[in-house]
Amino acid sequence: MTLGRLQAMFARAGAKKLFAKPLAENDNSKNQVYFGPDFEALNLFPTEGVFPAGPKNSIFKAKLGFCWLAKDGSVAPAPGAQLILYPQYPEVRFSGFLRGCAAAPSSLMAGRMNGRILFLATTHGQRVLGYVAAGDDEISKEFCSLNLRATSGVFVELGLAPSSHEENARSQLLTELHRISQLGWIDSKQLDSNGRLKPCRAPQCGGFTLEAELGIAKNSTSEPDFLGWEVKQHSVSSFARPDSGTAITLMTPEPTDGFYKQHGAEAFVRKFGYPDKRNRPDRRNFGGIYRVGQRQPTTGLTMNIIGYDETTGRILDASGAVALFNDTGELAAAWAFSSLLEHWSRKHARAVYVPSMRRIEPSWQYAYSPRVRLAQRTDGLRLLNALANGRVYYDPGIKLENESSSKPKSKKRSQFRVASKHLPMLYETVETVEV
Repeated sequence: MTLGRLQAMFARAGAKKLFAKPLAENDNSKNQVYFGPDFEALNLFPTEGVFPAGPKNSIFKAKLGFCWLAKDGSVAPAPGAQLILYPQYPEVRFSGFLRGCAAAPSSLMAGRMNGRILFLATTHGQRVLGYVAAGDDEISKEFCSLNLRATSGVFVELGLAPSSHEENARSQLLTELHRISQLGWIDSKQLDSNGRLKPCRAPQCGGFTLEAELGIAKNSTSEPDFLGWEVKQHSVSSFARPDSGTAITLMTPEPTDGFYKQHGAEAFVRKFGYPDKRNRPDRRNFGGIYRVGQRQPTTGLTMNIIGYDETTGRILDASGAVALFNDTGELAAAWAFSSLLEHWSRKHARAVYVPSMRRIEPSWQYAYSPRVRLAQRTDGLRLLNALANGRVYYDPGIKLENESSSKPKSKKRSQFRVASKHLPMLYETVETVEV
């Protein structure tokens, strides 16, 4: 087995990305395999969901659709494989990879051995494939002779069979953003789920117009928008001043607990909302800015982070949440840590932030800056820290129209936002690029 043959074998098995990690002696089934000093592994390897290990427990788990790859190219599922997230350190470890798999390489992964190399690949089918080589194997000697440095957390990212769709993702993204910036003013539009272009007349149409130009259908997927990159548009008053505009909407996850989850958006707005401040008839809203520890005067709700130590920046209880309470302590709405960690890691491993400007005369149009920011390397702990410090805040736009009728219409929009200047605290690297 050579490295080239292994790469080709992974490619034939459906791999799209390949990573390698030299294993320490204690990287084994007993001590688990160390996957890094943060939660970035969630960005690299698709999981079947993050969940707390138990009540009043600070540990999270995430199951993997993991299979061992054999030398003949066959795959053997390991149903017990999972990631274990330890927020108290923080770190991520890989465990259960031998359990339930008779064809697993137990002789290499159960003991303490030097020089082993673990190869892990992600597939288009959201699986993870693994192969381990002994320290005296030719493939391990070949890998070590390359003197490659880790580029993705503790992992070295290796190439596979040519795939322009993946290998050139950054280049294709920047090429498309250059094309769009050169178009100048673009008529406001949106691409619906059926691939049809429609006019758009709403505050969020700057994002919809950019996505339409990139061929991204409205609400089309929960994954990153374009070739593994999350695309975020934000309005500015001048392209020369990228921090001059409105805040950036990071994500819009629905609450996972509280009155909102139990009774729905309509009942939530009726109980905690207020009559429309512009005197639009028969309408009730739920809005305002919610920062941790600050009571919102219009609704009387206060946002807190339950199960999190703001001083150390560590999660104390994996079943904790970002939560809204009223003055009597009733839980109005909450977002479980597990849900936020999964959503943030899945969508924001790589993100591009594109400034835009709008005009409404002679028609509703948008233009996009030739200068964008590429943000990479993040995890959910950075998000919680930014929430605890008040940099990221909750800014909902939930409304109930025709509230007195027999068929009231509710709109859900639970958005978390950040000022443009505070964006760097959410990522390890934020690079400004001329497209």
